[in-house]
Amino acid sequence: MEFRLRPLGDNAVIVDLGTEINVETQQKIKEVTSFFDENNFEWLIEYVPAFTTITLFYDPINLIDVFNKKNKQLPYELVCEKLETIFTRLQTQQSFQSRVVEIPVCYGGEYGPDLEYVATHNNLTPEEVIAIHSSGDYLVYMIGFAPGFPYIGGMSEKIATPRRSSPRLKIPEGSVGIAGAQTGVYPIETPGGWQLIGKTPLKLFRPKEDSPSLLQAGDKIQFKPITQEDFKEWEAKYD
Repeated sequence: MEFRLRPLGDNAVIVDLGTEINVETQQKIKEVTSFFDENNFEWLIEYVPAFTTITLFYDPINLIDVFNKKNKQLPYELVCEKLETIFTRLQTQQSFQSRVVEIPVCYGGEYGPDLEYVATHNNLTPEEVIAIHSSGDYLVYMIGFAPGFPYIGGMSEKIATPRRSSPRLKIPEGSVGIAGAQTGVYPIETPGGWQLIGKTPLKLFRPKEDSPSLLQAGDKIQFKPITQEDFKEWEAKYD
């Protein structure tokens, strides 16, 4: 496996696994995160996967106590030595079965106030925007920005639209938006500048669950158009 290590502060190292956002790099990241899920290291505090990198936070004191009894290597040198051994042995040959998650979306109206703008910007009708958005081949590359917020790839350039010039102070939970060539779902209420085209009643962030984020990196997403009546029925399930 090809990789590059570089420091981040005094207790973290960034592992570069690619230079482009694509499925191949995402598979490498999945391979590495699966390895650390299955193998516990006392010196490893946590790992944070991103589009093309994984940041590993380590305990410098633990590293020195366990590995540095006979020499004077710095903690960063020690962790790089361990990681080079691990990554050199890892082979990106494992095929991961992606989980498919269906996300119901009520497009337009009060739930998608920017749908008309997205359509006009791309010389399309609102119905065409909905058809294109709900037929995309989507992949979750990473979770970040806000708890449970999925960074999703695979949206058609036909509906790409710039962010709003003036961000909203409050984006409702469940809002589905477009920013440039990306689409995403707001799992909690937060400020934001994405163009809102719809809303899902599905709860993406569930803090009381063992796994608070419904979506995980590597998941495939299918957006399914629903009516306002369907939306209200979904909401009633959570009341």
